[in-house]
Amino acid sequence: MTISEIQEEIVDEFSMFDDWMQKYEYIIDMGKSLPLIEEQYKVDDNIIKGCQSKVWVHAELEGDKLVFTADSDAIITKGIISVLVRAFSNQKPQDIIEANTDFIDEIGLKEHLSPTRANGLVSMVKQLKLYAVAYQTQLN
Repeated sequence: MTISEIQEEIVDEFSMFDDWMQKYEYIIDMGKSLPLIEEQYKVDDNIIKGCQSKVWVHAELEGDKLVFTADSDAIITKGIISVLVRAFSNQKPQDIIEANTDFIDEIGLKEHLSPTRANGLVSMVKQLKLYAVAYQTQLN
């Protein structure tokens, strides 16, 4: 699946819920199914700066695709990073760099987060794209 197809799927899933309590529960459930980062990658270098809670992200190139694993010490934040990992993992770095992130606004995520969590979300997206840039330069 392409990034935009995955994002459409996520938007469709969120549209099934009537209120934000249900959407938060869904985000938490998504966090529980997040492919966990190995303990060796839970280091300061992999912590996303700008997040109130600790969020670790590790990126690895498998073939020509970038695979992300992540974890967080906060349950909602873990769910948020899991949404992003689902959208961007197993994709080519160039596709991640060029990917649109409007789906975040479409599901209403930013407006329903506290300002610090919304800033953290922006930092997470930025970090995933920075990983893609770094690996894209390795591929060239």
